[in-house]
Amino acid sequence: MHPQLEAKRFDSCIDFIQALDQCHQREYYKRMFGLCDIEKEALSKCLHEARKNGEKEQIAIMREKRKALENKWKKMDEEEYGEDLVLKKLLERHSDKLKGSK
Repeated sequence: MHPQLEAKRFDSCIDFIQALDQCHQREYYKRMFGLCDIEKEALSKCLHEARKNGEKEQIAIMREKRKALENKWKKMDEEEYGEDLVLKKLLERHSDKLKGSK
């Protein structure tokens, strides 16, 4: 069996994996003439869906991590410049005035 197919993320496709494996083990010639194509196609579809679902889960996890990181950055900015970044805005206005007067 293919080592990647034994991964935990493909547990939902275990029935299709076993069906294809059994088809191949029953008679060797079936592999040669494509008589296990139905099982192979079903397994391919299942693996594709499992991969897509895994990607969706990973994207959701990464979005949550990114949101937590952005909240941490916002908190650090608020600690440095005050709530709603008032001090930062004042400093930017002051620097803009200095640039404009030159």
